[in-house]
Amino acid sequence: MIQFSFKQFSVQQDKCAMKIGTDGVLLGAWCPIDNHPFSVLDIGSGTGILSLMLAQRSNAEKIDAIEIDENAFEQCVENFESSPWSDRLYCYHAALDEFVDEMEDEEYDLIISNPPFYSENYKSDNNSRDLARFQDALPFEELVEAAQLLLSENGIFTVIIPFKEEEKFIDLCAEAKLYPVKVTRVKGTPTAEIKRSLLAFKRYELPVLTADELIIETARHQYTQEYIELTKDFYLKM
Repeated sequence: MIQFSFKQFSVQQDKCAMKIGTDGVLLGAWCPIDNHPFSVLDIGSGTGILSLMLAQRSNAEKIDAIEIDENAFEQCVENFESSPWSDRLYCYHAALDEFVDEMEDEEYDLIISNPPFYSENYKSDNNSRDLARFQDALPFEELVEAAQLLLSENGIFTVIIPFKEEEKFIDLCAEAKLYPVKVTRVKGTPTAEIKRSLLAFKRYELPVLTADELIIETARHQYTQEYIELTKDFYLKM
């Protein structure tokens, strides 16, 4: 599917190695915005889906995205320009370390990322797809370091990662004095294993944090009420 249509915007994805998937939509819909962000940073934007969802959900006046892959960057810019929020969205064609060096005095109230997460050594012949999928293109260490440097005092840093990486990622964040304030573990069906972790971090620690669980469907295309509630503002058929 070259164009993916949501309720308030459409996304072209023919130039992007990584197409719109459940992970991105989950993160964009789940991400906490209770700190009423003025500025948002989307790291590794791909099509721009997360920035667009946050433009719809929040009143943030400045939504910056970074994308290293040239084709994905061009597509992200096109998607931003054709959206109802083009005046609030801006995409940078840069690597994260370059962006951090350039923007060291900037602060963001919300930093969001659906990072590449295949850490195994398997690679394909498609460089763009590998860049979008493999962790060595954006190591978790680099992502956390950027969040530590660019997050405002009351800011929220939020990601979706494989559940098996959850403990390691939380430990990395703790080293950077970023602490989990919301954790949701995602399963495809009630009997499936936990597949993903949705994580949100702040600069202060909560005395007690209870993780919750989200199940996507009870049977093929039979979505749970929780999943419908979370995504109904976006998906056309929810």
